[in-house]
Amino acid sequence: MLTRREMLTVSGAGLVSPGFAFVGQAFAQSNTKLTLLIIGFPAGGGGDQIARILAERLRLRQTAPVIVENMPGASGRLSVEFVKNAEPDGSVLLVAPEALITVFPHSFRKLNYDPLRDLTPLAPIVGTMYTYSIGPAVPPSVHSLLDLMRWCKGNPDLATFATPSAGTPPHFLGLMLASAAGVEMVPVHYRGGAALQDLLGGHVSASVNPIVDIMPFANSGNLRILAVSGLQRSRFLPDIPTIRESGYSFDVQSWVGIFAPAKVPPDTVLSLSAAIGEAVGSPEMAGQLAKLGGEPMFESPEQFSVRIKEDIERWGPVVKASGFIAE
Repeated sequence: MLTRREMLTVSGAGLVSPGFAFVGQAFAQSNTKLTLLIIGFPAGGGGDQIARILAERLRLRQTAPVIVENMPGASGRLSVEFVKNAEPDGSVLLVAPEALITVFPHSFRKLNYDPLRDLTPLAPIVGTMYTYSIGPAVPPSVHSLLDLMRWCKGNPDLATFATPSAGTPPHFLGLMLASAAGVEMVPVHYRGGAALQDLLGGHVSASVNPIVDIMPFANSGNLRILAVSGLQRSRFLPDIPTIRESGYSFDVQSWVGIFAPAKVPPDTVLSLSAAIGEAVGSPEMAGQLAKLGGEPMFESPEQFSVRIKEDIERWGPVVKASGFIAE
């Protein structure tokens, strides 16, 4: 069981207003020729769409092509290993959700990369949160998280929640909520969007998902979003309360960031970060991210490094308390 102290340690530092003052060096005038953005998940998902939005903006700042390459496998870990071993010249970058960097070091018994040693943080590009939703397996009388927890206590055989993958923030968020409510809920792990399909089909009672994945279904009659995990309500779902507003004292926020291999030259890091900041700061990219339920987010490499270290420390006790170990 997670203690109140352990749950409170998960509260993120919060979505930040994009800090674009760092941006200044013109990417197009540098010698850096970014050509490949690696994303460790299949085409069409939220992470893939974010990578393609960024690639579109970066193409405007250089003559060389910017290609997004999907490298799914091992819950995204193959993409990290690929970039880890790439030439450290700034031509190959990783687009990674927080879990690959801050959670997996705790949830996997063996990890073939060390995010602090093998990667160079460049910048976060989007801040996001998670949603807690229910489907037709739960009666219409359930309108809130408190209602759902009461219903789960009375229907223990149906107390299940879906996640996009084991050992990720949605998995641990579901366990945190069950622990806080004193309810036993069984996680059911899927691969990506299959979790929502089974939720809509009534095969699982609830689901925890990134907001970017839930947005296309937000107005579906078969899916009811009960809460969002952020410090504040999402501007994309203003009528949906936070988990704290729903009576449980924790919040979980997340990000998607850009990374280069270790030992990339400092001037290349500066150039890449400047280009990313310009892209994220554009109204066009902000509008595209908004369609996915994401908020533009930017920090300097130094600021981002601090955030990563803090988030790694923050997730440690949560994963340990869950008892989960991925193989």
